[in-house]
Amino acid sequence: MNESSKLAHRFWELAQTQPAKLAIRFGMPGHTADFDFAKFWRRVERITGHLQMTHGLTLGQRVAWLGLNHELQLVTLVACARLGLIFMPLNFRLATAELRVVLEDAKPSMLIHDSLHAEVAKILSQNSLPSDSLESFISSPSPQNLLLPDLANDADVLLVYTSGTTGHPKGAVHTQSGLLANAKASLEAHEFKPTDIVLSTLPLFHVGGLCIQTLPALLAGVSVHLHPRFDTDAWLSDVSTAEPEERPTLSLLVPATMRAVLEHPLWPSVDLRCLRGIMAGSSTLPESYLQKFHQRGVPVGQIYGTTETGPVSVILKFQDAVEKIGFAGWPHANSELQLRDPEGREVNSGAMGEVCVRGNNLMRGYWHASSQSVAPSLKDGWFHTGDMGHLDAQRCLQIVGRNKDMIISGGENIYPAEIENVLAAFPGLAECAVVGLPDERWGEVPVLALVRAPSPDGLLLSETAIKAHLETLIARFKLPRRMVFVDELPKSALGKVQKPILQKQLMSLNS
Repeated sequence: MNESSKLAHRFWELAQTQPAKLAIRFGMPGHTADFDFAKFWRRVERITGHLQMTHGLTLGQRVAWLGLNHELQLVTLVACARLGLIFMPLNFRLATAELRVVLEDAKPSMLIHDSLHAEVAKILSQNSLPSDSLESFISSPSPQNLLLPDLANDADVLLVYTSGTTGHPKGAVHTQSGLLANAKASLEAHEFKPTDIVLSTLPLFHVGGLCIQTLPALLAGVSVHLHPRFDTDAWLSDVSTAEPEERPTLSLLVPATMRAVLEHPLWPSVDLRCLRGIMAGSSTLPESYLQKFHQRGVPVGQIYGTTETGPVSVILKFQDAVEKIGFAGWPHANSELQLRDPEGREVNSGAMGEVCVRGNNLMRGYWHASSQSVAPSLKDGWFHTGDMGHLDAQRCLQIVGRNKDMIISGGENIYPAEIENVLAAFPGLAECAVVGLPDERWGEVPVLALVRAPSPDGLLLSETAIKAHLETLIARFKLPRRMVFVDELPKSALGKVQKPILQKQLMSLNS
């Protein structure tokens, strides 16, 4: 077999060695379709044929995907790997104008879309971009006589765009060898077992949803339950109502989805015995969230990283989750970690510094058209994350916030995440964010924006109660100088609070 893609070859191998084992159960509970590893590979072969023979795509061209999570998304990624194409999942939460900016930067040769996004795809395809629905893509017979190219191990295969909270979109380019190295790091973090089942609900257009558990689990021969999107009822149903041997053992949550699970009426009574662990995919999580899972016997580990790092860079295994609650963990076996000061010098343990990582699962670089203004973040093989943290005596990493979010008030450094995290589970508070605003005396002062929860507690929420709570948990100089109730926080398509916009909004209230 002329399969020079090691990524694709692994799926061919699984189709030979465990053909009848479930690869993906796709859909919401009660409305699912099963794909064993043999069927998954047959679909890879069919899509490979369409990409090469029907659409004439060749080495290095980009294939964009617009839609909710789907098993064909993973099939198409593997098919692209076989042909040396670059798979490019699009953030369906972006506005059409924002998607157009990304497409103009990457210039894909094809757009595949689901029926839900057909109208958007039609608009995006007006500039002679060929598009096809995934339904028609898989229904027609596959062409034969494929000619698979000889590929280098580090051939580009994945292009994921990130803009953080502001700025021009940046396309992070990942290689086939990088994805395999990332899968190995994930294996180290999760210690996958043949009997494991991963419940995947986060969007696959993001490396968190795609590369923390989903793709690594499949490469390890582990079954995945893939939901089109996160739905709290569906998540709880999957972990508690199926036959015991078909219940997920692992899942990945971020703060918003974890909170949704914890606030669900069924949380106190739901059966979680099937879960041997939850991974958290966020640099900072309120300890109160973690403790509630720990109290139910479910350890919450941690994967720290960014779109550019694969993302698996620093891992907190389940066995360390209770002792090191609130920490991000240690670098995986093939990753290095340094904390550096503004001059680029490594700081001592206990001192604050910017988190810098190096490893074989880092991106190759940014896509050429968007690389000029952002290249400095990747220096001498080290990626400078912009996150600030410190190491404890065991050299375990704790993240305290973003460098650009840091507030310098009267010469003291204040990290908004420190304030936000202690308020995460406060009764009646839906969400909050802290930003720095100019102040004549102090230079900057922290200002707290609050969103009331739609509940009786929310109506009763007061500045006095918030202040009293904060005074018991953080230093006096960190206390917000002002509190402002707002209807909502400005957010990006990924759900990140856009703090520069929030700053402008709060400053306009001052004027």
